[in-house]
Amino acid sequence: MRSSDAQQKTDIFHRLHAGPEPLVLVNAWDAASARIVERAGATAIGTTSAGMAWSLGYADGERLPVGELLAACARISRVAGVPVSVDVESGYGDSTQAVCDVAGALIDMGVAGINIEDGTRPGTRELAPPEVQCERIAAIRKLDARFFINARTDVYFVPWDDPAARFEEALRRAKLYAAAGADGIFVPGMSSPEEIGRLSGVLGLPLNVYAGYAGAPPAESLVRAGARRISLGCGPLQSALGLVARIATEAFEHGRFGTMGEGMLSVGELNGLFPATP
Repeated sequence: MRSSDAQQKTDIFHRLHAGPEPLVLVNAWDAASARIVERAGATAIGTTSAGMAWSLGYADGERLPVGELLAACARISRVAGVPVSVDVESGYGDSTQAVCDVAGALIDMGVAGINIEDGTRPGTRELAPPEVQCERIAAIRKLDARFFINARTDVYFVPWDDPAARFEEALRRAKLYAAAGADGIFVPGMSSPEEIGRLSGVLGLPLNVYAGYAGAPPAESLVRAGARRISLGCGPLQSALGLVARIATEAFEHGRFGTMGEGMLSVGELNGLFPATP
């Protein structure tokens, strides 16, 4: 049985999708980034699967062993004071039961929800059939009636000759996933305000859009178009690692360390992120 604290956080997470303000997720990849994001004002923490993989020495695309994924999520859940949603890619399992095992482990550790994607067929750029995603959503829903399932479709990540057909396929899949039990729909790659508005207007579920790229429109514009949830995904880690690269280049090529000192957090501030730990 989920603890009362976990149930409360799950209820809060649902309400955050329906409030007057959008839910903005500055996605975290470890305990420290989660606490820094929370300290900055996050009302919820979303993880980045790519960021977790890179930080643990693996390429993105479910190459991270599921045990390491769960261990990283447990560390984030232990230190987070706000609801946590985990990006499980397409589920980290070849069968619906394996995917449910992962979801069940996350539910047991108090996670409020997941992001699960349909993705593409292995080794191709062809979309996986939506029936697989529907089966997994329905099975996860049976584990916990309130667990927030954000269903992602990768329609906009594969080649299309016809933009109108691409939108219709995203809409078709979104409706299927909603019928299977999803609580929200995520369509990364959809950035047109007109398309966001059309999709959000017929869905009946909160629409999640991606803004983790250079030149992304401001939250105000995305919300005006119809978005209710805005994710930065692996963008924050990409930016952080870009900073590390600049620090290293400056040190090795110029023998200077000024970039490192700009905006540096103190040891005291970082230790203060974890006051309850031994």
